[in-house]
Parts: sequence; structure tokens; C-alpha cells
Amino acid sequence: MALETERSRAWGGSQADAAQIDVGLRQYMLSVYNYMASGLLLTGIVAWVVANTASIQEVFFQQTARGMAPTGLGWVAIIAPIGLVLAMSFGINRMRASTAQALFWGYAALMGISLSTLLLVYTNASVARAFFATAASFAALSLYGYTTKRDLTGVGRFLFMGLVGIVIASLINMFWPSPGLTFVVSIVGVLVFAGLTAYDTQKIKEMYFAGDDSEVMTKKAVNGALRLYLDFINLFVMLMRLMGDRR
Repeated sequence: MALETERSRAWGGSQADAAQIDVGLRQYMLSVYNYMASGLLLTGIVAWVVANTASIQEVFFQQTARGMAPTGLGWVAIIAPIGLVLAMSFGINRMRASTAQALFWGYAALMGISLSTLLLVYTNASVARAFFATAASFAALSLYGYTTKRDLTGVGRFLFMGLVGIVIASLINMFWPSPGLTFVVSIVGVLVFAGLTAYDTQKIKEMYFAGDDSEVMTKKAVNGALRLYLDFINLFVMLMRLMGDRR
């Protein structure tokens, strides 16, 4: 009888611990999504302001015979996010949570400057259409990554190789523009970033540890938000190239 009582207490305790972890995991993932959504909102606001304010627009972009081209400061705004991503990816364990948050907001704002060109090149209706298509796809894929029992590690390695291919092809296309190559890169990009959305969601979920203090948990949430933010933005850009109607 005493043994059964001890077993019941142990079982009840394990259930309580599991429930507490589940609540903590949901709060952690909600924090990740909140950071990501806030970053997207900041990006959208900055992009809209730059695209609709001629004086600000002229600081970062200039009209040339081939279309809009970055000014010197525009190139800084385009290249700087790469440095911020590298700093956060490789140095987030050594920085304070407040520093990670500041870098994330700075990155989101700079991306707004870069993406403002989309509002100048494509119609508002096509931008909205691509955005909602991206949002719907992202939500479904992220939910799959969160709920699936399948280990997506092998898929992630394959997707990383595809990502490297996209980067190389994009660099080639930058110096030797080709509509055909742009189309192929966009198609492959949609598939790669769709897969990465599910893969990254699963890995972010696995990063959760109930014993982390608030400082570590915040840094993990910001880092996870950055990964999902990048997946969303790149998926949006690829769909924009495929679905967008130019002005």
C-alpha cells in the first residue's frame, strides 16, 4: 500500500513537471513569435516611410538609367545587416540580452530601408498579395515544424546546401543579370525557405530548457526570432519576384 502511494506521488509529480515545462515552452515560443512579428512590423514601417518620403528616399537611393540604385549610404544600409546577423549568430552567448534585442531591432530597421525598393518597383496590390501568401504559408509550415514528431535534421542539411546554391546564383545574377536565372532562383528559393521555416521552428523548440534564467531565455528567443524573421523575409522576396506586378 505504501509502495502504491509513493508511485502515485511520483506519477503525479512527473505529470506536474511535464505540465510546467509545456507551459514554459508555450511562453517561450510565444516570445519568439512576438519578437519576430515586432521586427516585421518595424521593417514594414521603415520601408513605407522611405518609399513615401522623397527626401529620405534620396538619401539612400538614386534614379539611374537602369532604375533605382543605392547611394553610398544606401550601400551601408544594405551591407550593415550582414554584419549584424554575423554578430548575433556567433556572439550572442557573450552579449547581454538587451544588446541582442538592440541588434535585432537595428537589423529589422535596416532591412526596411533595403526592402523599400519593393514598394517602389511593385504595385501595392501585388505587395499585399505576396505578403498574405507568405504569412499563410509561414503559419502552416511553422505549425508543422512545431508539431511534427519527425526529425528534420537531415532535411535541414539538404536545405542548407540549397541555400548556398541560392547565394552563389544570386551573386552571379547580380553581375550578369538573367531573367531566366532570376526565375529559377526564385522557384528554388521558395522551396528552400519554406523548408527552412519548418526546420528552424523545430530547432528553436528544441533549444528550450526549463532551467534557463530570464537572461538566457531572452537571448534564445531573440536568436530564434531572427531565424524565423529571415525565413519570412526571404520567402516574401522570392514570392514577390514570382507574383509581383511591376509599376
